[in-house]
Amino acid sequence: MRKELEKYGIQMPSFSKIGGILANELSVDEAALHAAVIAINEALDKGIASQTMGTLRNPNAMLLNVGENLAEEYHSELAQAKKIKEDNAKVKNSTISEEERDVYEELLTQAEIQGHINKVNTNVALVQINEAIDRKDGVALINGLMLPNLSLFEVQPNNSAWYLAQLCNSKDQKTQKAGVPSILDKNKIQKDVSVANKKAEAHALMLEAVEKINAALLSGDPSQTMAALLLPEAQMPAVHPFESLYHNELLSLQKQNPVNYLNHDELFISVEMLSAVALVNQALETNDLLAMQTHLASPSIGLNNLEEDNMQRYVETLASYKREALDQGQSYLGWNEIQKCIDTVNDEIQDENERIIAIGIINEAISQGDPEVTLAALLSPQAILLDVSEENKLHYQNVLLQAKAQKCKECEDESAELWVDEIQEGIHIANRDREDAQKLASGVAEVNLALEQDDSQQTLTALQSSKIGIKGVSQECSEVYHRNLRDAKNEKTTKETEESSWMKIRLKDKYDYYYNIETQEGYWVQPEGITPKHSWLSREEIQLVVGKITADYNREQLWMANENLIILLQAQTRGYLLRKSYKERKAYLTEQEPAVITLQASWKGYKQRKSYTDRIKLLQDNVSAIVKIQSWLRMLKAQKEYQKTLQYFKDHEKEIVKIQAFLRANKAREDYRTLISSENPPLNVVRKFVYLLDQSDLDFHEELEVTRLREEVVTKIRSNQQLEKDLNIMDIKIGLLVKNRITLQDVVSHSKKLNKKSKGQVEEMLTVDKQGIKGLSKEKRKKLEAYQHLFYLLQTNPTYLAKLIFQMPQNRSTKFMDTVIFTLYNYASNQREEYLLLKLFETALQEEIKSKVDQIQDIVTGNPTVIKMVVSFNRGARGQNTLRQLLAPVVKEIIEDKSLIINTSPVEVYKAWVNQLEMATGEASKLPYDVTTEQALSHAEVVIKLETSIQSLRTVTDKVLQSIFSSLDLIPYGMRYVSKVLKNSLHEKFPDATEDELLKIVGNLLYYRYMNPAIVAPDGFDIIDMTAGGQIHSDQRRNLGSVAKVLQHAASNKLFDGENAHMSSMNPYLSQTYQKFRKFFQAACEVPEPEERFNIDEFSDLVTLSKPVIYISIEEIINTHSLLLEHQDAISPDHNDILHELLEALGTVPDIESFLGEGAVDSSDPNKENTLSQMAKTEISLSLTSKFGLREGEDKDMKSLMIKTKKLIVDVIRTQSGDSIIEILETPASTLQQNNHLMVVEKRAAFDAKTPDKMKRSHSVFEDGQLPLEQKKRKILRNLRTLDQAGLVSEESKYQEIINEIAKDIRNQRRYRQRRKAELVKLQQTLNALNSKTAFYQEQINYYNTYIKTCLDNLTRKNSRRSIKVDGKGEEKGTKKNKQAPLKYTAARLHEKGVILEIEGLQTNQFKNVLFDITPGDQVGDFEVKAKFLGVEMEKVQLHFQDLLQMQYDGVAVMKMFDKAKVNVNLLIFLLNRKFYGK
Repeated sequence: MRKELEKYGIQMPSFSKIGGILANELSVDEAALHAAVIAINEALDKGIASQTMGTLRNPNAMLLNVGENLAEEYHSELAQAKKIKEDNAKVKNSTISEEERDVYEELLTQAEIQGHINKVNTNVALVQINEAIDRKDGVALINGLMLPNLSLFEVQPNNSAWYLAQLCNSKDQKTQKAGVPSILDKNKIQKDVSVANKKAEAHALMLEAVEKINAALLSGDPSQTMAALLLPEAQMPAVHPFESLYHNELLSLQKQNPVNYLNHDELFISVEMLSAVALVNQALETNDLLAMQTHLASPSIGLNNLEEDNMQRYVETLASYKREALDQGQSYLGWNEIQKCIDTVNDEIQDENERIIAIGIINEAISQGDPEVTLAALLSPQAILLDVSEENKLHYQNVLLQAKAQKCKECEDESAELWVDEIQEGIHIANRDREDAQKLASGVAEVNLALEQDDSQQTLTALQSSKIGIKGVSQECSEVYHRNLRDAKNEKTTKETEESSWMKIRLKDKYDYYYNIETQEGYWVQPEGITPKHSWLSREEIQLVVGKITADYNREQLWMANENLIILLQAQTRGYLLRKSYKERKAYLTEQEPAVITLQASWKGYKQRKSYTDRIKLLQDNVSAIVKIQSWLRMLKAQKEYQKTLQYFKDHEKEIVKIQAFLRANKAREDYRTLISSENPPLNVVRKFVYLLDQSDLDFHEELEVTRLREEVVTKIRSNQQLEKDLNIMDIKIGLLVKNRITLQDVVSHSKKLNKKSKGQVEEMLTVDKQGIKGLSKEKRKKLEAYQHLFYLLQTNPTYLAKLIFQMPQNRSTKFMDTVIFTLYNYASNQREEYLLLKLFETALQEEIKSKVDQIQDIVTGNPTVIKMVVSFNRGARGQNTLRQLLAPVVKEIIEDKSLIINTSPVEVYKAWVNQLEMATGEASKLPYDVTTEQALSHAEVVIKLETSIQSLRTVTDKVLQSIFSSLDLIPYGMRYVSKVLKNSLHEKFPDATEDELLKIVGNLLYYRYMNPAIVAPDGFDIIDMTAGGQIHSDQRRNLGSVAKVLQHAASNKLFDGENAHMSSMNPYLSQTYQKFRKFFQAACEVPEPEERFNIDEFSDLVTLSKPVIYISIEEIINTHSLLLEHQDAISPDHNDILHELLEALGTVPDIESFLGEGAVDSSDPNKENTLSQMAKTEISLSLTSKFGLREGEDKDMKSLMIKTKKLIVDVIRTQSGDSIIEILETPASTLQQNNHLMVVEKRAAFDAKTPDKMKRSHSVFEDGQLPLEQKKRKILRNLRTLDQAGLVSEESKYQEIINEIAKDIRNQRRYRQRRKAELVKLQQTLNALNSKTAFYQEQINYYNTYIKTCLDNLTRKNSRRSIKVDGKGEEKGTKKNKQAPLKYTAARLHEKGVILEIEGLQTNQFKNVLFDITPGDQVGDFEVKAKFLGVEMEKVQLHFQDLLQMQYDGVAVMKMFDKAKVNVNLLIFLLNRKFYGK
């Protein structure tokens, strides 16, 4: 340090510390740095700026960005900072000794000097930038922005104009706000640079979008044009689905442009207008009048001459234009067409206003009464009136004046005026009146001229002319017309009067019309100086004459044409008169009818009496002959009928035999139906079917087979359970071997034990020392029977075990259930034991709900003991096939679908996406690694992947649902019945609970606890077949877990919210699925009671052929005995209970050695304890019997007495018949009947002789069966009297109750045989499944043996490394291969690559001083990483490549190394792969 200071002519300071380090401990490089810093401080004290600048530029000072022309600024800033630090140090140094002081308590440190230099540089650069902004100098501005002193990000020279505009705007705003000139600071400049970059980028994208729009217009494809306009980069106004409108109109504008190119402003204005046009068209299509008015008035559309008052007319006219355009194949109205429509409507409205004024003038002229003025008003062009004739002006005035007067009268308004339609109609009426007057005058003239010429034919022609309009003219009357009309004309003619050529016509009885015959002119006003003709007939006079003549002629023709009708009328009149006369005569006879009947009856009676008297007289004279004839006839008839019947029988003998057989069969069926369905079947019917109670050889062999299979199934279940436990232990040991936690010798030892068990476990467990409890001694036999009685009581009375379960701790009760209880019921291997186990479940569940459940949700949130036991049992060996059938097909389909990837976690999807980008590019992603769910969902790529996963999830879930809902019958009856009990018990305890709440609890049991784990982990429940060493991939397991999660939410009607809000789109689907689940759970609870299902009651054990047998280990017997003694008071508070008697008989709990017998274990054996422990697992079989079931002379147990009595009655009625029990018992048996009974007894004794002990009946029942017939009858009478006193039977009903019980036994016997056959099939299937599972375990054993062999082989090879493989073949690594060289990187280099993110306590510019050495270890995948700072080794750490891969798999993106450095895991793996593995 002294030498370095001497270089600058500075003496060594008196302080012992420099930068917290003793001066004599500094390295050379550190001393040079501190010396340069002290020199700078000395130069500051001298006050010479140039000298200070020289020290600042000293390389040893390691200062950056020292400007050439800023010496004064640097000196001033640093001097001021140094003075402040010295002032602060004076206060501090007063309390610190000189030895403890540090140089830098008064001097500026290198970091402080660098900071002040940066501050000066920044201020200078900010001044330069603000001056450039004031001058509007873009070049100077960009140079200032790019100065390294400012360290501005993302400054791009191409955007200088944007920077200038943005910064000028910001500075103007700041100045305007402050009221004085202001300058922009660094943060504001950086913000404006970013804003300008975005604007420039947006502008560039906008230009590209404009290019695309012009290209799309040239392509001629409207859809491309629409797509280009919709690009957000184009910054176009909103467009609407009218592709052709935009394309055609913009294309037209493009062609009008000289360069065939539309810039952004032209496009924006055009699109804005076209969008407004599109909205108008859209409103026209939807007939939205309000919207149409709004869009027409919009300034965007730019329509001219738009009048708000005319909006309604615009809309209506545009609608008609739109319809015309659609008819012509045009789908829209363009702007020009809309503008044309506006102009047209405006012109029409203007014309209408002018026309209204003209109509007012016309009404005024009409009121004035001047035809000339009226004519002038009518001829006005604004009135737009048609067919106005000047010649008719007077008539116009009259007609219109009358129409106006009529309207005033109707409206009761004197000021009422005529409308244009009414005026036009008046003009038409006046014109028609003129035409009608001319025609009429011409026709009248023709008739009068014809009369003057005296030509009848011409007269007829004139009359028939349409001009005159004469009605009823007939050609046949022409002469008469001519004559009469001529006479009438002559009568009007006078010689004195001179007549002119004018004639007067009266029209409509209101108007006079003057017509000149010669010139054919006509006027409404009489011309001056004329006299109209008076000698001519008028039209009315002509019509009167013609009408009278025609009427006379028609009447004459009518009579002539209807002559026949007149004759018919006369005939009808005569007929009417004759009918009237007939009716009068008939009425007279009807009135006299009683008298006529009396006369006829008298005559008929006289004739009949005379005939009867004559016949009686004839018969009385011939009585003997008549009798003889009658007898002969009767004989012949009887003989004929008999012969006929006899012959019929001979001809149909075969049919008669069939009928008789049918009747007998029908009678037998009727008897059987009576036995089955009748409440009180008669004794004679029951007697016919008692033979069904006999046991045949087939029954015997089937019972033996069932017993054998049951024993084998139970043994196999226990064997597989033990084998599975050992395999699990082996898994753990091999895992620990890999991690060097145990020695290989431990694994090999367990493997040998495993092989031994797999080969001889069954034989070892079934081997029992003959000196043990089954030894041949009375004491041991008594002990055995006591245990048999105890376990029979526990098996058939579920109350004891149900209470015992809840007296033990949770962990102990679980083990007790898994071993003793399931063993006691032989894992429900037959229907009897399944029935009893279900009754235990029912009793225990009711007990648990009653005592342990306080709220209904406790079933869901807790872990109820019974529910766990039920689910465990039904997912075990018996229920495993059910779950496999239910779920295996759909689960296998999901697993085999390699393309199916379901991931509904936004964060995981985001991380996987980032990992994929980094692994593909080898560069650090600019995206953050740790994000929240909301941040992950802000990325479109993540949302798209999530939507795809959700859609796939819904499809797969539907398949699983279909499999579940269609397989209701596959769910074990036990699960469904327990669900029913659970629902009913909860409803009983919580009566206010709704049906939905109860069904959710049922769903929790049936789906969540029973099915859900099998879906999530199908390999763990044998739902799918897995090879040894195989496993489900993590993606497949996540797919199954996602499906299970959706089903769980649906079954409990729980919607996605909160953390799962991103899946809320599935909520409607969940609600629909819950309704399906609800129906499914309701249907699942609809099952019959176990008694009905299994046809079992309390008497079933006494009518079956074999005794129930269980297979239980000695340890389980001792533990059960101990537990019962410990909790007997809680289980059975009544000390007179049977359980207390049985426990008292058993005495204290024996130990294993006394249970096995003396000599079972060598007392000198050093491993005696282990041997005893092993022998405690030995299993023995117990044939369960009831101690109190069939005791001789027991009258207290009425049920047992009833059974014994039934057996005796069956023996009696088998050989002796009668109508009732009393009749049979009181009637002595004949010798034949006694002999028959003796034969039955002997046959039964022979059958019992070959029956095994397990299947033999009790001794008391056997003795009763050997009694003589009469003794049996006497015993039956005694028993019946006892049962009568107990109220079980009644003498008044002739003991029909016991007959009903026998009939019930017969029915149950048939059902028992059916169940036994079904049980044989079921046991065989279960055994096959267990054998398959044993084979699978054997395959795993072989796999483990191969693995261990490979490990042993590897141990024998020295100095070699081999990868352990399952097939025993490894790839040998060459020992001579050169070890790879270590990899060296500075932290700065790794930071550039993105591997190092940050190092705590170290600035980025110091990363160059940190060096990392990555050295491969001796083991493949192991690396040693050393960290050096300024060449000094600081720390080292061991890195395992497998751990990195695990982190990557777990989604860990950033890890800490040396507890300081944050490392990107993905890029570190990429680096190691590329440098060491060549990937």
